[in-house]
Amino acid sequence: MSERPEHRIKRLAMRSMRRGIKEMDLILGGFAPKGLAQLSAADLDLYEALLEENDHDLYAWCSDAAPRPEKYRDLIENIMRNSKHL
Repeated sequence: MSERPEHRIKRLAMRSMRRGIKEMDLILGGFAPKGLAQLSAADLDLYEALLEENDHDLYAWCSDAAPRPEKYRDLIENIMRNSKHL
């Protein structure tokens, strides 16, 4: 049995708010409440893969301290535009 979309979004939102570093808690936690509901199933798959990345790498990508990987570029730009904490 597959996970219901609303449960998946809730699970991903919780993972977004409980990261390894506070900066990513704020960025991803600020995006998750409204942003996740706007993503397609394929984009949710990509977001879930993004959550598996190292927090220090994520922060570097979000803060433009390091180049963003091509596969995450559009998603990170969306997160940065729509995080309520930025």
